[in-house]
Amino acid sequence: MDGQFRVVVVGGGFAGLTTALSLAHKGSSVSVVLVEPQEHFLFTPLLYELLSGELKAWQAAPKLERLLAGHGVAWLQDRVTSINRQTRCLTTGSGRELSFDRLVLACGGVLQSFGVAGVTDHAVGFRTMADLGRLQNLVQRLQTQTHPLQRLAVVGAGASGVELACKLADLLAGQALIELIEQGDGILAGSREFNRQQALAALQKRGVLVRCQSRVQTVAADHLTLLVQGQTETLPCAGVLWTAGLAVAPPLLLPAAPTDPQGRLICQANLLLAEEEGIFAAGDVAAVPDKKGQQQSLPATAQVAMQQAPVLAHNILASRDGEPLRDFQWNDLGEMLSLGRGQAAITAKGFTMAGPAAAKLREAAYLARMPGAAHRLTATVGWLGEHLKP
Repeated sequence: MDGQFRVVVVGGGFAGLTTALSLAHKGSSVSVVLVEPQEHFLFTPLLYELLSGELKAWQAAPKLERLLAGHGVAWLQDRVTSINRQTRCLTTGSGRELSFDRLVLACGGVLQSFGVAGVTDHAVGFRTMADLGRLQNLVQRLQTQTHPLQRLAVVGAGASGVELACKLADLLAGQALIELIEQGDGILAGSREFNRQQALAALQKRGVLVRCQSRVQTVAADHLTLLVQGQTETLPCAGVLWTAGLAVAPPLLLPAAPTDPQGRLICQANLLLAEEEGIFAAGDVAAVPDKKGQQQSLPATAQVAMQQAPVLAHNILASRDGEPLRDFQWNDLGEMLSLGRGQAAITAKGFTMAGPAAAKLREAAYLARMPGAAHRLTATVGWLGEHLKP
């Protein structure tokens, strides 16, 4: 509408969706459009519980249409292809053009193949509902087949790879061998020591074979090749799950905006793009300076997005009103890992916990942080009803 302050948010993940909802609550003077091609909001830390059936899709992956209903946010199910920084106009894949006064780029990460042949064609990622569906079909196939040796290879022994390997081992219960492949010297590089030890014990208990110092060279439909101590090894497998890393793929910016060596958009501490007054970035796509002015390598986790969303919402309106903008300061709240059905490990501010109680605390904590007050309440109450049954 004429006279409205037009905000377009690109990306319906936690940072984008929460920012859009917060802005819409500020009143009719703000027009908010969310551009997101996926039908569901997906809280990725709970994707493992969707795979195992410990949570339901309506709890951890509600439809955007439902979350946005009645909140005054217009949802455009499309993908942004280019952004003209000078005219303040963006173009989508369907050819639509949207003008904006402020823009938020929170489009997240995509699978990082590192140039390994066959990854795009044959490996399964674990970031989207489509990935979840492909993996569920693969698990079902393995559960119904009776071949003597069935192997699943999980590439990347960071948090995602470790969590996924544990869930798969529990789901398949000996019907397939799970191998966790890591090119580094060990699992969970950079994680807390308590969580690392709990993860090692969980993998060992489930019979997951961990292969470190093993670099994937190619991925094929029924095998992959590894480089191990200078020797090439062929590993037959029924499927390859790729959790080796994320790449950033922001829409084309015209003129181009400064990026760091990883391709992330360089931001000021207030989350505005460098040399910009109207475009903000958050999450995986943003390189944000720390207190010393150095670009941080923030973890690609939900808690980073959780902390950035309120700063984004405040700064967008403050920039409109000529008020000071807040700087984003990362507060590391700790780490929670899912380590199989009903098992987890938590390290936070000197506090550690592992086992079934940690798994329940982890699920409850994440559900209590879902976007949208109504959904947050419904999902949490539903969870409590399931877990407090006599």
